[in-house]
Amino acid sequence: MTTAVAAPAHTMTVAAGDSAAPSDMGGLSGLVLQLIDALGEWGVALMLFVETVFPPIPSEVILPLAGFLAGAGRMNLVLVLVLATLGSYAGALVLYWLGAVIGFERTTRWLGKLPLVDEDDFRKAADWFHRHGRSAVFFGRFVPIVRSLISLPAGADRMNLWSFSLFTIIASGIWNSALVLLGAAFGTQYEQVEAYTEWIDRVLYVAIAVVVVTFVVRRIRRGSAGARGSRGARGASDGRGRRRAEPAED
Repeated sequence: MTTAVAAPAHTMTVAAGDSAAPSDMGGLSGLVLQLIDALGEWGVALMLFVETVFPPIPSEVILPLAGFLAGAGRMNLVLVLVLATLGSYAGALVLYWLGAVIGFERTTRWLGKLPLVDEDDFRKAADWFHRHGRSAVFFGRFVPIVRSLISLPAGADRMNLWSFSLFTIIASGIWNSALVLLGAAFGTQYEQVEAYTEWIDRVLYVAIAVVVVTFVVRRIRRGSAGARGSRGARGASDGRGRRRAEPAED
């Protein structure tokens, strides 16, 4: 009898330890996991909302980690999937509304002032939309950067809201489910994953560095191009001035 009682108790102890283990991981990945764990399923929705409006926050990082916690028993998997898609759709509606009410150019100039956001990304999303039409709202959800910003030109062109909503919800649901379920699969094997925490942290650091460096390089190139254009305009003006002055000297 004693043995029979002790075995379930031991099992319960292990299960409780397993559930708590993911939040005990160290490094950057551990910090992100703790943040998502603390915010819960609604926090995932909030992160996906912000990610949609503010592209440099990648869903490729948020969703697998949320799925990882769900796989480890820290979150409800179905709720994560539903709320993540709801957050994506809410963010898409904000950009759609900005495009429809404020206009593409004004919104682009305004959002382009945010850190790590480049106006060229908005114009690439607009080009994608104008090339592919309404289907761009669906297929664009699977393309980095375009995924977040395609809603702005859709709103500016007054795409039918029902079609926009349907394409956005279905495509976002597919994308979110793929990433969350991938993370959930690893969450059931967190002991093995924990052994690779250092490598996961390195990947996150590299991803952050790539985003920052890319942004800085693009801003420097834009500044250099603007400076060359200004010098060229001044040079052309000086040349015209000299040509006007020559007959007077004669």
